[in-house]
Amino acid sequence: MDKLHLTKVAFGCADFDELRARIATRLAGANEMRLSTRYKPRRAEELIGGSLFWIAKHRLGVRQTILGFDEDEGGRCLIRLDARLVSVLPVTRRAHQGWRYLAGADAPADLMEGAGSEDRIPPMLEAELAALGLI
Repeated sequence: MDKLHLTKVAFGCADFDELRARIATRLAGANEMRLSTRYKPRRAEELIGGSLFWIAKHRLGVRQTILGFDEDEGGRCLIRLDARLVSVLPVTRRAHQGWRYLAGADAPADLMEGAGSEDRIPPMLEAELAALGLI
């Protein structure tokens, strides 16, 4: 059975490099990150082991594995995420508030570091084409 995933906009991040820098600052050497959200997803158990796919400039580009869920003192839900960011094949997505479910069959594949990089569109051109709705 395919894993269930979430998508979330990297609010305030111009690109995935800025998201990586922001997450690195939040981690400060930890091996997991906690993301606060108002409500716990109803399908939380199905999400454990899936991923949170980040959206920047209207495209999915990186993901983090969902490790579990906790609750803070204020009653908000904390999504526990693996510290490692994995690059994925870019897929155009509309921005949205909060998070949205993503079926495993619809999730983009991981990019292998260095594999096929000579065949990829340069990131700046890819971002422009995505902004025009061409990819």
